[in-house]
Amino acid sequence: MQYLDYELRGDVALIGLNRPEKRNAISDSFVEELDGAITRANGEAKAGVIFGRGPHFCAGLDLAEHVQKTPFEGVHGSRRWHEVFGRIERGKLPWVSALHGAVVGGGLELASSTHVRVADRTAFFALPEGQRGIYVGGGASVRTCRLMGLARMTDLMLTGRSVDADTAERWNVVQYVVDEGQALDRALELAAKAASNAEFSNYAVINALPRIQDMGSDDGLFVESFIASFAATTPDAEARLQAFLQKKAGKVGRPEDK
Repeated sequence: MQYLDYELRGDVALIGLNRPEKRNAISDSFVEELDGAITRANGEAKAGVIFGRGPHFCAGLDLAEHVQKTPFEGVHGSRRWHEVFGRIERGKLPWVSALHGAVVGGGLELASSTHVRVADRTAFFALPEGQRGIYVGGGASVRTCRLMGLARMTDLMLTGRSVDADTAERWNVVQYVVDEGQALDRALELAAKAASNAEFSNYAVINALPRIQDMGSDDGLFVESFIASFAATTPDAEARLQAFLQKKAGKVGRPEDK
């Protein structure tokens, strides 16, 4: 791989964005390599982590490549980002992103496609497309906007401001904030926990929960009943429930001090 590296650590696949000289900017070739890495992870792992090598997670779109495109090529490229990022968001595995430095433009769009986001205190977040004369094209209108809300995303795009990790947590962009240099370790820990869940439960959380959020309340509750009923009949669920009833599995404890 030219722009990414891949490692399997136990049940967790690690995808490292490895174009530090370009602040891990996303090109067409980058997207295709990511697609291949996702396919490999789906066949080998039970969860995945995406992180950036060098000082930054990802500073967004490779503008030098983008300015050479025709409008139709731009549309096609945007739709390809949607397709590949969608394989993360509503795919087979739970994905955790470890964020540091710039999480900007397309980098924020990539992070928004993961299910859990961990940022260290060096991370900063922005959507500067308006200042570049362009518009978001990697899914931010849907994914990122649903995380932070319309008013906050409008603010970022109109003013060009950036926000720090603590603000991003308050805005629901990230779920965890850790000390500098600790994001990858925490992401690996969380991914390993997700990998230990029942496979069907993870799949339902990834694929059913966001769809239920898009439904009316009555429809959502109806679908929930069927998923819950089916999930409880899987052999994995039966074994886990029996282990709990036989006091072989631990109870839920107090929140971790992390």
